[in-house]
Amino acid sequence: MPKAKGKTRRQKFGYNVNRKRLNRNARRKAAPRIECSHIRHAWDHAKSVRQNLAEMGLAMDPNKAVPLRKRKVHAMEVDVERTKELVRKPYVLNDLEVEASLPEKKGNTLSRDLIDYVRYMVESHGEDYKAMARDEKNYYQDTPKQIRNKINVYKRFYPAEWQDFIDSLHKNKMEVE
Repeated sequence: MPKAKGKTRRQKFGYNVNRKRLNRNARRKAAPRIECSHIRHAWDHAKSVRQNLAEMGLAMDPNKAVPLRKRKVHAMEVDVERTKELVRKPYVLNDLEVEASLPEKKGNTLSRDLIDYVRYMVESHGEDYKAMARDEKNYYQDTPKQIRNKINVYKRFYPAEWQDFIDSLHKNKMEVE
């Protein structure tokens, strides 16, 4: 598509722009964002990746950090102790260890609709999956096996809640009889 007449301007050099600051900011923006907040706050942009990780007590190359012992030992070979690198930022390592020791948060849950569906079916029909498949609330026309699988998924996700639910059903049955 042609440009509108008179809209192209000649590029002029900006003398009042600090090129050093501009390039530094461009370099920082081009660098990948570090997702881990502990490492990101301790990162020094003036240093290399290897130097930054060594200061934090982390390894750049796991193969060099934990070398495998050679099986054959020659008479002339002498074990040389690796020089311990100075950890200047141990708080990063401590924070990462604390974060790793926290219990894992359960991320996946079942939808409220599925929970209500399973509870209704079990309340109404007990273990009769064929009757569940014929029930009018079976909107998605699940087969008996599909319904059984949904109930098993519910049991696996919420075992304590399932046990309480079954116990309450047995109590209600006892009261009715």
